[in-house]
Amino acid sequence: MHKSKTGVCHLLLFLGLMFTLLCMRSAYADEQRELQAVFDIFSVADSDNARALQQLEQLYRQQDASTSIPVRLTTLRALYHLHAELGNNSAAQLFLSAMRKLAIDSGDKDALLMADVILAYQKYSSGQPAQALKELTQLLDNLHANVSDDAKFRLYGALGAMHFVMGNYEASLRFYHDVLRLTDKLPYRREQNRIFMLEGLAQLYIAMRDPEKSLQTVNEAMALTPYSRAPKNYASLLIDEGGALTLLGRDEQALDAYRRALKIARDSHLEETELNCLLYISTYYLQKHDYKSAEANARLAFQLTTQFPDSSYIRGTKANIGFALLGQGKISQGAELVNEALKITTATGQKNEAEQILEQLAAIYEHAGMYKEALAALRQHQEFSAELFRADRSKAIAAMQEQFQSEQKQKQIALLERDYALKDADLQTQLLHQRVTMLIAGMIVVAGIFIFVLYRRVSQTNQKLREANTQLEFHAVHDPLTGLHNRRSFVDMMKHRQDCQSQERRSLDMDSPDCLILLDIDHFKQINDTLGHAAGDVVLVEVARRLRAAVRDSDMVLRWGGEEFLVYSPKSQYVQVLTLVERVLYAIGEKRIHAGGRDIQVTVSAGFIALPFSGVSESQLNWEKVLQIADMALYLGKVNGRNRAYGVSELLVAPDLALPILEQDLAAAIDADMVSLTEVEGPPRFEQTIFDKHTKKEQNELLAL
Repeated sequence: MHKSKTGVCHLLLFLGLMFTLLCMRSAYADEQRELQAVFDIFSVADSDNARALQQLEQLYRQQDASTSIPVRLTTLRALYHLHAELGNNSAAQLFLSAMRKLAIDSGDKDALLMADVILAYQKYSSGQPAQALKELTQLLDNLHANVSDDAKFRLYGALGAMHFVMGNYEASLRFYHDVLRLTDKLPYRREQNRIFMLEGLAQLYIAMRDPEKSLQTVNEAMALTPYSRAPKNYASLLIDEGGALTLLGRDEQALDAYRRALKIARDSHLEETELNCLLYISTYYLQKHDYKSAEANARLAFQLTTQFPDSSYIRGTKANIGFALLGQGKISQGAELVNEALKITTATGQKNEAEQILEQLAAIYEHAGMYKEALAALRQHQEFSAELFRADRSKAIAAMQEQFQSEQKQKQIALLERDYALKDADLQTQLLHQRVTMLIAGMIVVAGIFIFVLYRRVSQTNQKLREANTQLEFHAVHDPLTGLHNRRSFVDMMKHRQDCQSQERRSLDMDSPDCLILLDIDHFKQINDTLGHAAGDVVLVEVARRLRAAVRDSDMVLRWGGEEFLVYSPKSQYVQVLTLVERVLYAIGEKRIHAGGRDIQVTVSAGFIALPFSGVSESQLNWEKVLQIADMALYLGKVNGRNRAYGVSELLVAPDLALPILEQDLAAAIDADMVSLTEVEGPPRFEQTIFDKHTKKEQNELLAL
């Protein structure tokens, strides 16, 4: 009897423990839902700060002592940022103080670190960038052992921005790269935070006089749809794009980007972004010596500075007003404003801003015929430039860029599979939660030991299911022989492209279209017939390997079917495509492949074309029709001797005249001078092979087609 009671007590104790664990798991799930609700509201601010603030304050009023500490801290931090962006500085400080006090009382070191990062950064806004950098560096030196990725993200981002302001470009670049690596580990708003940091990196590249890299960074951020199309993000990216275009001498395009950003900012009531746009537009007119327009836009910007405590805005607007006055001959008034801004930036060590002021000042003095003053300003500018761009620093920065790019490309390759894995993990977690709940209910009826064994079996089954699902997902989009992506993966990607990309984005892609290269192995049937299908498989695997090695990391290589392969090369200029096609032909055909006990030369024929093609929208000529044209170009290569590629480069007549013929008969369109064709030859043939005797017969068959 005593043993029986003991067994029942043990069982009840076990059941109680399991029930407690279930409750803890439920509480954790509730906390995650509440945190997600805060971030969902914060995401509204990407489009409308005022509406997001209203929703967040309503949520804050519903919270009480029973609300978990992480949820309350996150809510307070979001309230601070929204009030600050709306210029409500006193309210922002109240929420920041409340966040810091709650962090101290609860012992949350991560939240305290994030509050201290904000306090340090405020020193920059009040005109003390050197002090801000000092305090941020102290926070970095005293970083606690188990700091979260989210807290490190905030600290590193602030350090990157502050080093940029102080002209320490190498350090700034290092911190920005560290921050971008951390975005993959953030629990919430990964894509939005990545866009934000890419904006900062694009501005850094502009300061480093690397507009191509800046545009590439902007394009990377804009590719993170739909988040990049949120008004706040899109307007900021357009400003960065305008700055890069200005350095490239494409002034009209830069002004168009600034005006589009200004319209978005005004429509969405983004006053700080509006201020920035007006400053950039004012600078544009200064460079064009339209000083009245420059002054008008700078004064509009100055009216908005009263809403923001950041002293850099006041300096920037005053400097631009001063430049405009100088250009209009109002020397004493203009010089006073410019020298006031220059004195502050020099005294506070903001070398980047001081260099920009001196560069503009020298240009205006020169245009006004004040050569002595222009020379003095130019000499000061050169001193700052020499300090900012030492040769050893430039080399270090270049090496850092290459290392970061390599890491990012590797991440991009694995991005799709990782996302699928995460989604599957979430689904399996939910399934496991449901089954554990059912098992706990069954424990009341059956013995504890039986439930434990059953739970073990269910866990093992779930593990096997996860492994099977992972394999099924991989094989669903990959070719089992070559390991390349298959046709289905490409079709799914193209469908997503049609569904997600807006018409406005399509128009932007006309200048840097994607490219499709369709390849077919020459004489592959003869390889199979003469050397056997095993040798044919060896050839397919080796051709796939050489293709992967020849293309860029951002390009996608697919086995299209049989002996056909497809290369999808996004955002490629036509000159780059010609080089890529030639590299592919030589990579495959220049060295023999050992198959079936022989060393044979294997070549390919190819057809290539841009997507969108020759300015024709994809609604009129979609990817399937473009690929059909590439296929006809490929067979022209077969007819004309193989081991070559033909590219359909552009339309020579109106699309309405050319497309009905081009979609059906490429040869007829060429004969009618409707399209231009580019030929790229492959490597020289070593000697006649066992397959050459079939060539004439096959040519006749192809010509008959």
